[in-house]
Amino acid sequence: MHWIYLAIAATFEVAWTYSLKFLKFNELRFINWNKIFQPNFSYGTLLPLLGYIVCGIGNIYFFSLALKKVPTSTAFAIWTALTIILLKVAEILFFKGKIAFLELFFAILIIIGIVGLKVYSTE
Repeated sequence: MHWIYLAIAATFEVAWTYSLKFLKFNELRFINWNKIFQPNFSYGTLLPLLGYIVCGIGNIYFFSLALKKVPTSTAFAIWTALTIILLKVAEILFFKGKIAFLELFFAILIIIGIVGLKVYSTE
């Protein structure tokens, strides 16, 4: 189950990263909190902020659960590698990103490293 927690934490990290991409810090001060529940309120600035907060907390929570069973260095390596791969997949699927042969090659090396760390980790 702790390996699933790592995958969930990596997914939250990807969502957190993209919420940062869309977050406009200079517009946060202009949010009219008194009108937040009115039908004509624009959530374009608020949603990335909420995503930032929720995904950041989710990332920390699930990563901390994984750390209870997986060695810290192994967990961090796998979490980072999964995050990098998921970021690239999200970029390709949602933002029409391209992938070069070398990127694919190195992503495969990352996957091989993840599998190796999982197989040979001392639980």
